[in-house]
Amino acid sequence: MIKKPYLIAEIGINHNGDIEIAKKLIEISKQYNFDAVKFQKRDIDLVYSKEQLNTPRESPWGTTTREQKLGLEFKEEDYDQINDFCKKLKIDWFASAWEKKSLDFLKKYNLKFNKIASAMIVDEDFLKAVSKEKKHTFISTGMSTKENIDNAVKIFRENNCPFELMHCVSTYPMKPEDANLVTINSLKNEYNCNVGYSGHENGVLISLVATSFGISSLERHITLDRTMYGSDQAASLEPQGMKSLTEGIDKCVLSLGQNKLGHVTKDEEAVAKKLRSHINLQ
Repeated sequence: MIKKPYLIAEIGINHNGDIEIAKKLIEISKQYNFDAVKFQKRDIDLVYSKEQLNTPRESPWGTTTREQKLGLEFKEEDYDQINDFCKKLKIDWFASAWEKKSLDFLKKYNLKFNKIASAMIVDEDFLKAVSKEKKHTFISTGMSTKENIDNAVKIFRENNCPFELMHCVSTYPMKPEDANLVTINSLKNEYNCNVGYSGHENGVLISLVATSFGISSLERHITLDRTMYGSDQAASLEPQGMKSLTEGIDKCVLSLGQNKLGHVTKDEEAVAKKLRSHINLQ
Protein backbone atom coordinates (compact mmCIF):
# COMPACT_ATOMS: atom_id res chain seq x y z
CA MET A 1 0.00 0.00 0.00
CA ILE A 2 1.30 3.45 -0.93
CA LYS A 3 1.86 5.64 2.13
CA LYS A 4 1.39 9.38 2.37
CA PRO A 5 4.75 11.13 1.82
CA TYR A 6 6.38 13.32 4.44
CA LEU A 7 5.25 16.80 3.35
CA ILE A 8 7.78 19.63 3.41
CA ALA A 9 6.72 23.25 2.87
CA GLU A 10 9.79 24.98 1.46
CA ILE A 11 9.61 28.57 2.66
CA GLY A 12 13.20 29.03 1.56
CA ILE A 13 13.75 32.75 1.05
CA ASN A 14 10.12 33.50 0.15
CA HIS A 15 9.76 35.27 3.50
CA ASN A 16 11.68 38.19 1.93
CA GLY A 17 13.47 38.82 5.22
CA ASP A 18 10.23 39.40 7.14
CA ILE A 19 9.77 37.16 10.19
CA GLU A 20 6.01 37.85 10.26
CA ILE A 21 5.66 36.51 6.71
CA ALA A 22 7.62 33.43 7.79
CA LYS A 23 5.32 32.89 10.77
CA LYS A 24 2.23 33.24 8.60
CA LEU A 25 3.61 30.64 6.18
CA ILE A 26 4.37 28.31 9.10
CA GLU A 27 0.80 28.70 10.37
CA ILE A 28 -0.65 27.93 6.93
CA SER A 29 1.62 24.90 6.58
CA LYS A 30 0.34 23.54 9.87
CA GLN A 31 -3.26 24.33 8.89
CA TYR A 32 -2.95 22.30 5.70
CA ASN A 33 -1.23 19.34 7.34
CA PHE A 34 2.34 19.72 6.15
CA ASP A 35 4.80 17.86 8.35
CA ALA A 36 7.64 20.38 8.21
CA VAL A 37 8.72 23.78 6.99
CA LYS A 38 12.16 24.39 5.54
CA PHE A 39 14.38 27.43 5.14
CA GLN A 40 17.71 28.19 3.44
CA LYS A 41 20.76 29.39 5.36
CA ARG A 42 23.78 31.06 3.74
CA ASP A 43 26.74 33.18 4.69
CA ILE A 44 26.69 35.35 1.59
CA ASP A 45 30.41 36.20 1.80
CA LEU A 46 31.22 32.48 1.59
CA VAL A 47 28.70 31.59 -1.13
CA TYR A 48 29.19 34.57 -3.46
CA SER A 49 32.32 36.37 -4.68
CA LYS A 50 32.96 40.05 -3.97
CA GLU A 51 32.50 40.72 -7.66
CA GLN A 52 29.06 39.09 -7.61
CA LEU A 53 28.01 40.93 -4.46
CA ASN A 54 29.13 44.30 -5.81
CA THR A 55 27.20 44.04 -9.07
CA PRO A 56 24.28 46.46 -9.50
CA ARG A 57 20.90 44.95 -8.68
CA GLU A 58 17.69 46.76 -7.89
CA SER A 59 15.72 45.24 -5.02
CA PRO A 60 13.55 46.33 -2.08
CA TRP A 61 16.75 46.52 0.00
CA GLY A 62 18.99 48.61 -2.22
CA THR A 63 20.88 48.78 -5.49
CA THR A 64 23.53 46.03 -5.17
CA THR A 65 23.47 42.24 -5.10
CA ARG A 66 25.00 42.37 -1.58
CA GLU A 67 22.06 44.38 -0.27
CA GLN A 68 19.61 42.03 -1.96
CA LYS A 69 21.23 38.87 -0.60
CA LEU A 70 21.53 40.30 2.91
CA GLY A 71 17.87 41.34 2.81
CA LEU A 72 16.85 37.73 2.18
CA GLU A 73 18.86 36.24 5.06
CA PHE A 74 17.46 35.82 8.55
CA LYS A 75 19.57 36.66 11.60
CA GLU A 76 20.06 34.44 14.64
CA GLU A 77 17.24 36.14 16.55
CA ASP A 78 14.90 35.38 13.65
CA TYR A 79 15.82 31.68 13.74
CA ASP A 80 15.29 31.72 17.50
CA GLN A 81 11.75 32.93 16.87
CA ILE A 82 11.20 30.31 14.15
CA ASN A 83 12.40 27.57 16.49
CA ASP A 84 10.07 28.68 19.29
CA PHE A 85 7.14 29.21 16.93
CA CYS A 86 7.45 25.78 15.33
CA LYS A 87 7.69 24.12 18.74
CA LYS A 88 4.53 25.94 19.77
CA LEU A 89 2.66 24.77 16.65
CA LYS A 90 4.20 21.28 16.83
CA ILE A 91 5.56 21.29 13.30
CA ASP A 92 9.08 20.23 12.32
CA TRP A 93 11.49 22.72 10.81
CA PHE A 94 14.92 22.50 9.28
CA ALA A 95 17.08 24.31 6.73
CA SER A 96 19.37 23.62 3.83
CA ALA A 97 22.78 25.04 4.70
CA TRP A 98 24.89 26.22 1.78
CA GLU A 99 28.29 25.98 3.48
CA LYS A 100 29.95 24.63 6.63
CA LYS A 101 29.55 27.81 8.71
CA SER A 102 25.78 27.75 8.23
CA LEU A 103 25.70 24.01 8.94
CA ASP A 104 27.48 24.63 12.24
CA PHE A 105 25.12 27.51 13.05
CA LEU A 106 22.08 25.25 12.71
CA LYS A 107 23.45 22.81 15.31
CA LYS A 108 22.19 25.21 17.97
CA TYR A 109 18.61 24.10 17.31
CA ASN A 110 19.14 20.32 17.44
CA LEU A 111 17.07 19.79 14.29
CA LYS A 112 15.93 16.33 13.16
CA PHE A 113 16.95 16.69 9.53
CA ASN A 114 19.54 18.05 7.15
CA LYS A 115 19.02 18.92 3.50
CA ILE A 116 21.49 18.87 0.64
CA ALA A 117 20.37 21.40 -1.96
CA SER A 118 20.91 20.35 -5.56
CA ALA A 119 23.62 22.99 -5.92
CA MET A 120 25.61 21.43 -3.07
CA ILE A 121 25.61 17.76 -4.14
CA VAL A 122 28.94 18.27 -5.95
CA ASP A 123 30.76 19.65 -2.86
CA GLU A 124 32.46 16.56 -1.39
CA ASP A 125 33.80 18.30 1.71
CA PHE A 126 30.35 19.63 2.52
CA LEU A 127 28.73 16.22 1.94
CA LYS A 128 31.22 14.66 4.35
CA ALA A 129 30.54 17.32 6.99
CA VAL A 130 26.78 16.81 6.75
CA SER A 131 27.00 13.01 6.75
CA LYS A 132 29.17 13.03 9.88
CA GLU A 133 26.27 14.60 11.80
CA LYS A 134 24.34 11.30 11.31
CA LYS A 135 21.01 13.11 10.88
CA HIS A 136 18.48 11.89 8.35
CA THR A 137 19.30 13.89 5.23
CA PHE A 138 17.22 14.75 2.18
CA ILE A 139 19.48 14.89 -0.90
CA SER A 140 18.11 16.72 -3.93
CA THR A 141 19.40 15.55 -7.31
CA GLY A 142 18.68 18.52 -9.59
CA MET A 143 21.41 19.41 -12.11
CA SER A 144 23.19 16.17 -11.17
CA THR A 145 24.79 13.44 -13.24
CA LYS A 146 24.71 9.79 -12.20
CA GLU A 147 28.32 10.19 -11.14
CA ASN A 148 27.34 13.06 -8.83
CA ILE A 149 24.59 10.97 -7.23
CA ASP A 150 26.83 7.89 -6.98
CA ASN A 151 29.42 9.90 -5.08
CA ALA A 152 26.90 11.45 -2.67
CA VAL A 153 25.36 8.06 -1.87
CA LYS A 154 28.83 6.57 -1.36
CA ILE A 155 29.80 9.30 1.13
CA PHE A 156 26.61 8.98 3.16
CA ARG A 157 26.84 5.20 3.29
CA GLU A 158 30.51 5.28 4.27
CA ASN A 159 29.59 7.50 7.22
CA ASN A 160 26.49 5.45 8.12
CA CYS A 161 24.27 8.49 7.78
CA PRO A 162 20.58 7.85 6.99
CA PHE A 163 19.40 9.59 3.82
CA GLU A 164 16.88 9.64 1.04
CA LEU A 165 17.26 11.00 -2.45
CA MET A 166 14.82 13.54 -3.86
CA HIS A 167 14.18 13.58 -7.58
CA CYS A 168 14.37 17.21 -8.65
CA VAL A 169 14.59 19.39 -11.75
CA SER A 170 16.21 22.73 -10.97
CA THR A 171 14.25 25.14 -13.15
CA TYR A 172 11.78 27.69 -11.78
CA PRO A 173 9.11 26.94 -12.82
CA MET A 174 9.81 23.52 -14.29
CA LYS A 175 8.20 22.59 -17.62
CA PRO A 176 5.93 19.52 -17.38
CA GLU A 177 7.85 17.78 -20.16
CA ASP A 178 11.03 18.04 -18.07
CA ALA A 179 9.61 16.29 -14.99
CA ASN A 180 10.83 12.80 -15.97
CA LEU A 181 9.04 11.21 -13.03
CA VAL A 182 9.98 7.67 -14.07
CA THR A 183 13.41 8.58 -12.68
CA ILE A 184 11.88 8.07 -9.22
CA ASN A 185 11.75 4.32 -9.80
CA SER A 186 15.19 4.37 -11.42
CA LEU A 187 16.66 5.99 -8.31
CA LYS A 188 14.94 3.44 -6.05
CA ASN A 189 16.25 0.52 -8.09
CA GLU A 190 19.76 1.89 -8.55
CA TYR A 191 20.43 2.94 -4.96
CA ASN A 192 18.03 0.77 -2.94
CA CYS A 193 16.84 3.69 -0.83
CA ASN A 194 13.78 5.82 -0.22
CA VAL A 195 13.17 8.47 -2.86
CA GLY A 196 11.20 11.68 -2.55
CA TYR A 197 10.29 14.45 -4.96
CA SER A 198 11.19 18.14 -4.78
CA GLY A 199 8.93 19.94 -7.24
CA HIS A 200 9.28 23.34 -8.89
CA GLU A 201 6.35 23.10 -11.30
CA ASN A 202 3.23 25.22 -11.49
CA GLY A 203 0.15 23.64 -9.93
CA VAL A 204 -0.16 20.32 -8.11
CA LEU A 205 -0.82 17.70 -10.82
CA ILE A 206 2.79 16.59 -11.29
CA SER A 207 3.28 16.30 -7.53
CA LEU A 208 0.20 14.09 -7.31
CA VAL A 209 1.52 11.87 -10.10
CA ALA A 210 4.85 11.69 -8.21
CA THR A 211 2.92 10.55 -5.14
CA SER A 212 1.60 7.58 -7.13
CA PHE A 213 5.21 6.40 -7.53
CA GLY A 214 5.39 5.77 -3.77
CA ILE A 215 7.65 8.69 -2.86
CA SER A 216 8.76 8.92 0.76
CA SER A 217 8.77 12.72 0.87
CA LEU A 218 7.39 15.64 -1.09
CA GLU A 219 8.77 19.17 -0.99
CA ARG A 220 7.13 22.22 -2.58
CA HIS A 221 8.01 25.90 -2.36
CA ILE A 222 5.25 27.97 -0.77
CA THR A 223 4.36 31.66 -0.73
CA LEU A 224 1.61 34.01 0.37
CA ASP A 225 1.42 35.49 -3.14
CA ARG A 226 3.22 34.33 -6.30
CA THR A 227 3.54 37.94 -7.49
CA MET A 228 5.74 38.90 -4.53
CA TYR A 229 9.38 39.83 -5.08
CA GLY A 230 11.74 36.85 -5.43
CA SER A 231 13.15 34.31 -7.86
CA ASP A 232 11.32 31.33 -6.28
CA GLN A 233 7.86 32.89 -5.98
CA ALA A 234 6.58 31.92 -9.45
CA ALA A 235 7.29 28.22 -8.82
CA SER A 236 5.60 28.25 -5.40
CA LEU A 237 2.19 27.24 -4.11
CA GLU A 238 -0.10 29.83 -2.59
CA PRO A 239 -2.33 28.79 0.35
CA GLN A 240 -5.14 27.52 -1.90
CA GLY A 241 -2.60 25.45 -3.82
CA MET A 242 -1.27 24.02 -0.57
CA LYS A 243 -4.80 23.01 0.38
CA SER A 244 -5.35 21.42 -3.04
CA LEU A 245 -2.07 19.53 -2.75
CA THR A 246 -2.72 17.96 0.64
CA GLU A 247 -6.33 17.10 -0.22
CA GLY A 248 -5.18 15.64 -3.52
CA ILE A 249 -2.48 13.54 -1.87
CA ASP A 250 -5.02 12.07 0.56
CA LYS A 251 -7.27 11.09 -2.36
CA CYS A 252 -4.33 9.80 -4.37
CA VAL A 253 -3.10 7.54 -1.58
CA LEU A 254 -6.65 6.31 -0.90
CA SER A 255 -7.36 5.59 -4.56
CA LEU A 256 -4.14 3.62 -5.13
CA GLY A 257 -5.44 0.97 -2.75
CA GLN A 258 -3.78 -2.22 -1.54
CA ASN A 259 -3.10 -4.29 -4.68
CA LYS A 260 -5.82 -6.85 -3.99
CA LEU A 261 -6.09 -8.78 -7.24
CA GLY A 262 -9.67 -9.95 -7.87
CA HIS A 263 -11.05 -7.98 -4.94
CA VAL A 264 -14.78 -7.24 -5.20
CA THR A 265 -16.10 -4.41 -3.04
CA LYS A 266 -19.33 -4.59 -1.07
CA ASP A 267 -20.87 -1.98 -3.37
CA GLU A 268 -19.84 -4.02 -6.42
CA GLU A 269 -21.53 -7.13 -5.03
CA ALA A 270 -24.88 -5.35 -5.08
CA VAL A 271 -24.30 -4.09 -8.63
CA ALA A 272 -23.16 -7.53 -9.80
CA LYS A 273 -26.31 -9.13 -8.39
CA LYS A 274 -28.45 -6.72 -10.41
CA LEU A 275 -26.48 -6.76 -13.69
CA ARG A 276 -25.91 -10.53 -13.72
CA SER A 277 -29.39 -11.56 -12.67
CA HIS A 278 -30.11 -12.98 -16.15
CA ILE A 279 -27.06 -15.25 -16.09
CA ASN A 280 -27.15 -18.78 -14.71
CA LEU A 281 -24.02 -18.84 -12.53
CA GLN A 282 -24.56 -22.34 -11.09
